[in-house]
Amino acid sequence: MPDLYVHHRIQCEPRQWQTVADELQDAGAARLKAQGGILYGVWRSQIGTPRDELNAITAWPDSTGAPESDRILLGDITGIRDASNAAMVPTLRPERIDPPRRQGNFAFRWFDTPKAHWTEFLNLCAGAWPGFESAYDSQIIGMWRFLDRADGQDPDELRRTLLMTRRPDLAMWERSKIPDNPDEAEVRRKLSRRYDLCDWTSVFTTTLLTAEDRSDEVRWA
Repeated sequence: MPDLYVHHRIQCEPRQWQTVADELQDAGAARLKAQGGILYGVWRSQIGTPRDELNAITAWPDSTGAPESDRILLGDITGIRDASNAAMVPTLRPERIDPPRRQGNFAFRWFDTPKAHWTEFLNLCAGAWPGFESAYDSQIIGMWRFLDRADGQDPDELRRTLLMTRRPDLAMWERSKIPDNPDEAEVRRKLSRRYDLCDWTSVFTTTLLTAEDRSDEVRWA
């Protein structure tokens, strides 16, 4: 069985996001480990989502325990107003379960791509990512395909993916949108072409609460 990942979107009670995040990293991570799962990461809002919303990803080697991931991760943590989750599998990346550890600007971008455009979409990603990473000191953490239906659509006909990109900061987000030479222009062309292929896309940015190098103390919201 392939490794399975689960994306968790957690709505906290007002002003409780930090308390909930601490519990996820402590008791939640311990429960996951006991059931064969891994806390891949916990992110807080930077731009585009409510202050009290957390995003988390759990990883399940060989898919063990994934169907109960929400119950295992959240347990009886107080301060949670609502939560949803969706199972997903890696596409081009990640090749193995290796949680991100460096702080930065993490963009969560969703794409809904018709089956007819799927192969070209993947080829554009594979062709653009190396140049993108080298030019902008950035990393493609992963791109996962959701197993559930996207807004009622047949998942075999409309593929919903989550692309996670790490940049060192918001300044590099802006810099990466403005090509500075022909090589960067070609990278931008490939990335822009993906938008022409998908039916829908949306993005917000976050910072990594489970980073090992430094904490983010900025008041974004």
